[in-house]
Amino acid sequence: MANEITDKDFEAEVLNSDIPVLVDFWAPWCGPCRALAPTIDKVATEYAGKVKVFKLNTDENPESAVKFRINSIPNLIFFKGGKPVDQLVGAVDKSKIDEVLAKLN
Repeated sequence: MANEITDKDFEAEVLNSDIPVLVDFWAPWCGPCRALAPTIDKVATEYAGKVKVFKLNTDENPESAVKFRINSIPNLIFFKGGKPVDQLVGAVDKSKIDEVLAKLN
């Protein structure tokens, strides 16, 4: 299961992480976001210990959404060493997420 993250703990959990991080920027009203949720949870389980996976509700955490220029959701940003290194927008297939994660490890 992907954990929820907020603006308050974003820096500690994502930017200061020793391992790669995937952040799913989403909102409860977004249909494609809800459709992608089971895939994100599957990725979180599969990559446990190798990649941290978080969900950030953009309605409740606008600071992070603005900082990373989130204009459409779902929006997946992959972080390594505290920096965004890749991004996928829309309800993408798990295979696309796996491709990006393979490059990060």
